[in-house]
Amino acid sequence: MLAKWQIMPRIELRLPDLGLDDQPLSLSGWLVSSGARVEAGEPMAEILAGPATIDLPAPAAGVLVRRMVDVDAPLSVGQALAVIETDAP
Repeated sequence: MLAKWQIMPRIELRLPDLGLDDQPLSLSGWLVSSGARVEAGEPMAEILAGPATIDLPAPAAGVLVRRMVDVDAPLSVGQALAVIETDAP
């Protein structure tokens, strides 16, 4: 059991290199609400790349504590999109 004062690690969800260098990238939509629990691999956001929409999965299980990007915002590779408080102590 975790002590009330123990802080869980936080990680950032970052936009990976999708190999679409010639396509503009933007956030099409969030699939998870702030404060919601996610499982590793669960789709969290939709990325619009030209005519294609790509689901961006959670890198780890935990709770989405902060969205850092608004819908329709332009994106760049490596950009932080959200913060997840992970289950790992």
